Amino acid sequence: MSEQTDGQARLRVVVADDQAAVREPLAAVLGLAEDIDVVAAAADGTEVLAAVAAGPVDVVLMDLRMPVLDGIETTRRLTEEHPEVAVVVLTTFADDDSILGALGAGARGYLTKNAGRQDITRAIRAAGAGQSVLDREVQNRLLATARTKAAPAPGEAARQPLPDDLTPREREVLTLIGQGLSNRGIAEKLFISEATVKTHINNLFAKAHIRDRADAVRRAIGAGLA
Repeated sequence: MSEQTDGQARLRVVVADDQAAVREPLAAVLGLAEDIDVVAAAADGTEVLAAVAAGPVDVVLMDLRMPVLDGIETTRRLTEEHPEVAVVVLTTFADDDSILGALGAGARGYLTKNAGRQDITRAIRAAGAGQSVLDREVQNRLLATARTKAAPAPGEAARQPLPDDLTPREREVLTLIGQGLSNRGIAEKLFISEATVKTHINNLFAKAHIRDRADAVRRAIGAGLA
């Protein structure tokens, strides 16, 4: 569980990047947030695993290309050995292999290094709360990949059905997720709060047995909503 300071939960974060020029300033900036404690900075996957073992840790902000043990394999080991620790990838790479490899290994968020400080802290908070956050560029790549893979083979059904008990609003939210919108973008589109969006997403995921946002994009496409 996160520490409590003055009634506010504080997330314990490990920052992992093999470049000190990136790792150290990032750790310093994140440490300024009132609800984030950077408990360790790691230069490779083995240092991440050691920091988590020494714990407690809530979230790892993970670079992918690191020596000794890369980010994808480190994420896979954390998912298996420390499922309570959320991983948010922060990398310069947004190719299909990197994105699908990281998400398949269990990463809960994926950002490129074009992300600003607010985007990164928002993703860390979301991951700590059990939610997924994907960079817009990453969502667009997933959308394009999912569209290709969702194309039906001859004789196959073109659409993947959704549960009958989804509300019209939940279907609308799923459609917008499939279009690559973030929670904030959905809130602005529907003129509702982000908290309400999160409630709809939680209900939608539970009813449709959707694992994460990437899975939601695939389901939206398969159901013909995106």
